Amino acid sequence: MSNPLQDMEKPDVIFCIGTNMTEAHPVAATRLKKAMARGATMIVADPRRIGLADMADLHLPLRVGSDSALLLAMAHVIAREGLIDETFLAERTVGGEAFLEHVKDFSPEWAESITGVPPAQIEEAALLYGRAERGAIFYTLGITEHICGVDNVQSLCNLALMTGNLGREGTGINPMRGQNNIQGAGDCGAIPNNYPGFQPVTDPANQKKFAEAWGREVDLAVGITKVRALEQAGAQIRAMIIDGENTVVTDPDRSHCEHALRSLDHLVVIDLFLTETAELADVVLPATGWAETDGTCTNTDRRIQRLRAAVSPPGEAKPDWWIVSQIAQRMGVPGFDYADASDVFNELCRLSTTYHGVDWDLVGQGNYHWPVPYAGHPGTPRLHEDGFTNGRGVLKLVTYRDPSEVVDDDYPVWLTTGRRLETYHTRTQTGRSSGIDYLAPHEVLEVHPADVEAWGLEDGGWARMASRRGEVLVQVKATTRSPEGTVFASFAFNDVPVNHLTGGGYDPTTDTAELKVCPVRIEAHAEPVATGA
Repeated sequence: MSNPLQDMEKPDVIFCIGTNMTEAHPVAATRLKKAMARGATMIVADPRRIGLADMADLHLPLRVGSDSALLLAMAHVIAREGLIDETFLAERTVGGEAFLEHVKDFSPEWAESITGVPPAQIEEAALLYGRAERGAIFYTLGITEHICGVDNVQSLCNLALMTGNLGREGTGINPMRGQNNIQGAGDCGAIPNNYPGFQPVTDPANQKKFAEAWGREVDLAVGITKVRALEQAGAQIRAMIIDGENTVVTDPDRSHCEHALRSLDHLVVIDLFLTETAELADVVLPATGWAETDGTCTNTDRRIQRLRAAVSPPGEAKPDWWIVSQIAQRMGVPGFDYADASDVFNELCRLSTTYHGVDWDLVGQGNYHWPVPYAGHPGTPRLHEDGFTNGRGVLKLVTYRDPSEVVDDDYPVWLTTGRRLETYHTRTQTGRSSGIDYLAPHEVLEVHPADVEAWGLEDGGWARMASRRGEVLVQVKATTRSPEGTVFASFAFNDVPVNHLTGGGYDPTTDTAELKVCPVRIEAHAEPVATGA
């Protein structure tokens, strides 16, 4: 996030797109509720009538996968109506002239033909955001899990840049991270293109720096993503470690994923429980849970926090850092002789430009947001106040692209996937709680009542849902949360493996799968016979 979480209470206008925040981030969403209680206006762009949409002053029910068309049309209106921050554009951006010429072609009427959103609503949303003194954008995986995820994010950045809604209280571009330490994992270099601290691996100076620190040279090339690693499983890649991820259930195109993992000579899984992925492993190493672990976590707003073990771990469970270090030592890899979690974190601080001014002791109270570039620096709760690290913000010339797969006669229904309040991710932890099972005992397919009738389904009955990759059986729930022609299911339940259907395409820049758009065919089906009874 460009702004701290407390800034969520301070915008005049809130623009939420591709985020089901009241279910996926319910604690953070309370801050938006406070902002609205103080008079803020909220725009929500989402295909479904989610809880956030019920709270909104304006709901834009766009067709799945059409976000960039909506954002281009909003930029068109903001430019046409002269709502641009001319000073910010001139002093802190590049590409403004070309961008303003570019968006002239993308009227609300043009966008309606793609998004299904009436032009008047697009105009209203653009005017609300464009006229705001403090306009803040919030998004999550509904923006990024598309073949055009990068385009979508750049389109949101364009709106913020052209209106000057960056570097000030109650403004910003604010991605809400999908798990509690996703931000921290990226900070540590768990991405293929950067060393810790977002230092590019393609920079020879960075290569030299880390070669000296680690005692071994790293290639001057961007690494491969997990998508490409699974493609190479059993060929170039013969062994794999999966740490804390239930890949079989979360990844798209489950058949492909399972085949890839079974093709390996050796699979190691590090996790708390015997997950569906761990069941395929040759070796399963038991890890400690959050309350059993000393370490750090960096939150969605870049706040660095200490984790303190409250209880002893059960059995042979060990912290992930210890397990990885032991594997490295037994492979003869130097540099993994850490005594405790503080050694690991302090190494990160020495090598990272964003954590360089802190250490294990300093982050004990959770007072620092990175970047903290040097000792004595107070931290940076709000980014871009005095300028951009790379010089100027770049306005990108984005165009609309259809999803990788679109509806047709064989697969005439849009499926979109996501999370629910009651279940976390693949239920590795929440699925072991009987209380949670009372709230969400099984998966359901949310279908508009008109479609239930038109397709010969029954509320509470069963349906067969098929895509170009496979099919699942799922119980039907009639609800107006889903628009006609679009259905929704979560990916939480292994007995309804929704991600068996997804995986039609990937963003060419990030390799992120298009999990939010999948054409399917739906037909009534008899209730499946329970097995093992």
